[in-house]
Amino acid sequence: MSEVLTGKRGLIMGVANDRSIAWGIAKAMAEAGAELAFTYQGEAFGKRLEPLAQSVHSDFMVDVDVTNDASLDAAFEQLSARWGSIDFVVHAIAYSDKTELTGRFLDTSRENFKNSMDISAYSFVEVARRAYPMMKENGGTLLTLTYQGSNRVVPNYNVMGVAKAALESATRYLANDLGPEGIRVNAISPGPMKTLAGAAIGGARKTFKHTDQNAPMRSNATLEAVGGTAVYLASDAGACTTGEIIRVDGGFHVLGMPQQDNL
Repeated sequence: MSEVLTGKRGLIMGVANDRSIAWGIAKAMAEAGAELAFTYQGEAFGKRLEPLAQSVHSDFMVDVDVTNDASLDAAFEQLSARWGSIDFVVHAIAYSDKTELTGRFLDTSRENFKNSMDISAYSFVEVARRAYPMMKENGGTLLTLTYQGSNRVVPNYNVMGVAKAALESATRYLANDLGPEGIRVNAISPGPMKTLAGAAIGGARKTFKHTDQNAPMRSNATLEAVGGTAVYLASDAGACTTGEIIRVDGGFHVLGMPQQDNL
C-alpha cells in the first residue's frame, strides 16, 4: 500500500502517545504518503504529541476541546486557512470516568453517562459537521474507532459500550447524509489493545489475554494492522465502502464461546 495516499491531506484527532491507535493510523498514513495535521487536548498531551508529529514531518498541531463549539470552530478555521481542503479525518476520541469502568453498568451516574456520550459519540457528529465543507469538492473519508462492547456485553466496559453503540449508529447515519457528496464514513473496531485508554477499563489485562488466546488468529490486533485498514479506507481503493464497522480483532467477533482448550 506504499504511496497510495500521496497527495492527500488529513487530520488526526486523539493521539495520546506512541501506543495510541490514532498514532498507529497516523504512522501508516504518513508512510503511505499522506500529509497530516493533529489535534490534542491540553499542554501535557501536546508535549507528548510534538515529537511524534515531527517524526512524520508535520508542523500543524492545534489544541482542541471537542465539548466546546468555539474550540472546534477555531481548529477547523485554522485548518481551512492552512490547506483549504482535506481528504480525511480520523476521530479517535473517547472518555469516561475511570471509576465507573469497573463493576456494574447499573451504577453509571447521570453526569458520567452524558459526558461519555458527548465526548465519545456526539463529538464525531460535531467534527463531521465542520469537516465535510472542506471535502465537498473532491469527497473524502471520515473514520472513527469503536469496540465490540457496543453490541456485546464486555465486563467493566459499561457506559462506554452504550456510547460506542451510539457512535456506530451515528456512523451509519452520517454515511447516508454525506454519501451524495462523495464522503465516506466508517468505523474501525479493533479488539482489546494495550493503550492508555484501554488501561482505564477494569480487568483490561485479563480481557487482552482472553482474546489473544481465543481469537481465530490467536492474536490481538496490532497498531500496524489497524493503521493498514485505515489507509485502505482513506485511499481510492475504499471508494465504495461506507457505513461499515470494519473489525480488526483477529476474528474474535465470530466466536460463540472460547476455544475448546480454554473452556
